[in-house]
Amino acid sequence: MSIRSAVPKIVVVLGPTASGKSALAVVIAEKYNGEVISADSRQVYRGMHIGTAKITRREMRGVPHHLLDVASPKKQFSAAQFQKLGQRALRDILRRGKLPIICGGTGHYIAALLDKQTLPNVPPDASLRKELEKLSTEELFAKLQKLDQRRAADIDRHNPRRLIRAIEIVTKTGRPVPVANSLEFGDKNSISYSNVLKNIGIGNVRVLKIGLRVPEKELKKRLHTRLLQWFRRGLISEVKKLKRTGVSSKRLAEFGLVYRSVDRYLKSAVSKDEMLDEIDHDLRHYVKRQLTWWKRDKNIRWVKNERAVFAAVKKFLQ
Repeated sequence: MSIRSAVPKIVVVLGPTASGKSALAVVIAEKYNGEVISADSRQVYRGMHIGTAKITRREMRGVPHHLLDVASPKKQFSAAQFQKLGQRALRDILRRGKLPIICGGTGHYIAALLDKQTLPNVPPDASLRKELEKLSTEELFAKLQKLDQRRAADIDRHNPRRLIRAIEIVTKTGRPVPVANSLEFGDKNSISYSNVLKNIGIGNVRVLKIGLRVPEKELKKRLHTRLLQWFRRGLISEVKKLKRTGVSSKRLAEFGLVYRSVDRYLKSAVSKDEMLDEIDHDLRHYVKRQLTWWKRDKNIRWVKNERAVFAAVKKFLQ
């Protein structure tokens, strides 16, 4: 089914890890002639499939997906780079008369793509970074808390690269790390964006943000099930292959979550049980950071089941 509208429309499907976003986005795309733009800070990297829960070709069911496997894991990929490629994909999908469906769990990436977010143009400061790299992750996090409590609340406190970058931005600008501008609902079902995408040749658009709400107990169960599936599918082999292709332990630590822990296991720094406990703990804290980010976005329509999702999308598109 394809629903045309005088005003371009975009659907966003977001939610915590293991909430079922990817599968739902595919169904919406099949039903409404759409294409999916992935908004995930780790799925942009090639060779990182299992540990990022990247959707497989079979699971895509022929629906085109964008912003997957676009960067080398040996190199940094910034939100600014994602913004540029993501807005290019948005323009292309809209100009072909299809429905863009932004799907992901990285709130910063979704904000960079849609919410008038001005990404800080702060060049790297080699001298400052050299000093900060002498600090432990705990010391870096404590430093960021003093400088910018809001950013500290939703950052990966074990990721030295992100901690250093956040401290660098605050130190160089004298201001907190910027967040997306607040936008008002155009009606009960969508947000009216005025010239958000003007710089890529698109004027006014309407955006429906759908958040998948999963009960805490159920989500914990899904996270544990996913963790076991990752290892059955060959997560350890995936990390070994990344290391063989030149991805350093330092870089794996920057990716955080499963990659940091598996690398520690491969270096015999932790036992298998300790690795599993570490990953389980990190995943639950990652979910908390995701929810903290979205809590301040009052334009998200949180739903509990697929039926509510499809009712909201149908009303929005018609």
